[in-house]
Amino acid sequence: MQSQANPANVAGGHKAVLKNPKVSEEAKEHSQQILKEMELRGELPAPEQNRGADESKNIGNIIGGHKAATKNPNVSEEAKEHSKQFLEDIGA
Repeated sequence: MQSQANPANVAGGHKAVLKNPKVSEEAKEHSQQILKEMELRGELPAPEQNRGADESKNIGNIIGGHKAATKNPNVSEEAKEHSKQFLEDIGA
């Protein structure tokens, strides 16, 4: 069974990339593009629903979640590749 990533979590991770001073401009541009595409597809939650989510997320938790996903046998290969790409983009 293949699982789909929660769009709010995906968006939160990319928003964290935009705020991280250790992330390259190229990675930030990539994350900005992903967020724009998600917005155009209507995949982003309404701003009032997402407002608290970003404030309560810690980039360390996001990175830890992506690292765990790459090693979890219950995670699809597609999701593992997404997590690997995310970690590579932010230099983790």
